[in-house]
Amino acid sequence: MKKDLMDILACPICKNIELKLFVFKEDEREIESGLIFCSKCNRYYPIKGTIPVMLPDDLRKEDEDLKFLSANQEKIPPKILTEGKPFPLSNRKKGV
Repeated sequence: MKKDLMDILACPICKNIELKLFVFKEDEREIESGLIFCSKCNRYYPIKGTIPVMLPDDLRKEDEDLKFLSANQEKIPPKILTEGKPFPLSNRKKGV
């Protein structure tokens, strides 16, 4: 994802345009991995393989989102991990 894309993105749930970007991995041209966060509705959207995954809650896969949060938890603010929607990390089952 190119950083300029943030200028035109909006939360698909509440339509907020003031989104926060957390970059985990990038090269000179694109963000390879990261997280987009909407503080208005408390939703997070992963960036995987340069693609922002900004799907409505009913189309998201809980196990994939929780694996993403777990793998990157040292880079994500605690509030997103514990209160982020649609699936906070506290939903993760032990051993998964």
